Amino acid sequence: MIDFHNHILPGVDDGAKSIEESLNMLKYAEDQGITEIVNTVHFQHPKMEQKSTEFDYISNVKDQLIEAMDRENIKIKIHLGAEVFFNFNLTNITSNPLVTFCNGKYMLVEFQTHQFPEKFDDHLFQLAISGITPIIAHPERYKPIQNDISIIEKLINSGTLVQIDAGSLLGHFGPNCKTISENMLKRKMVHIIGSDSHNLGRRNFCLKKALDVVENIVDYDFMPLVQDNPRKVINGDKIKIPEFQN
Repeated sequence: MIDFHNHILPGVDDGAKSIEESLNMLKYAEDQGITEIVNTVHFQHPKMEQKSTEFDYISNVKDQLIEAMDRENIKIKIHLGAEVFFNFNLTNITSNPLVTFCNGKYMLVEFQTHQFPEKFDDHLFQLAISGITPIIAHPERYKPIQNDISIIEKLINSGTLVQIDAGSLLGHFGPNCKTISENMLKRKMVHIIGSDSHNLGRRNFCLKKALDVVENIVDYDFMPLVQDNPRKVINGDKIKIPEFQN
């Protein structure tokens, strides 16, 4: 499996605080059958204190972690990306390869929990027609979508993809997040599942447990959500969007 959304690199955002914590999290991930991860460092988040989000700096931190992983015989491949906080500058920041997963084809975008900016969808559409497919990070955690799932329908129809958090399916973010994430899965409105792991506590890797939940609520092959589709993001290949189910 590929865990597409996590904060495993130590000391770069609000994720793992040390190499030791990163290693313990990665061991837990490996035990679940995760073979690759995409670290998604927070990018331009207004409440995030960070040393740097320059590609060279983040890449150097990754190299240090890989050296430690080799000593511990942890066989997980790490890819670099970012979780970009929405602003009306998305089409202007693509020179940093972190924000488009080093291939220029996709961007993972997060929002404030309680509201969307006016005309945010127009800006996402401009990003899409520029050749970069937006992926909405954990939409099940946003109040407007919990209140009106048609927002996601419209975004998908305009070329946007959806990534939900594994923890949402396990109830880690409350019953509303669990309900909407299950509904989105049933209706084939989810394209990627990621752990969004941050630490050794409740925000650890949990793909395997989440997939046990998915198995009980859908009647289609869901493994592409943690295998084929993340691979296509990494490679810059096109993801086929299935038709919604009622």
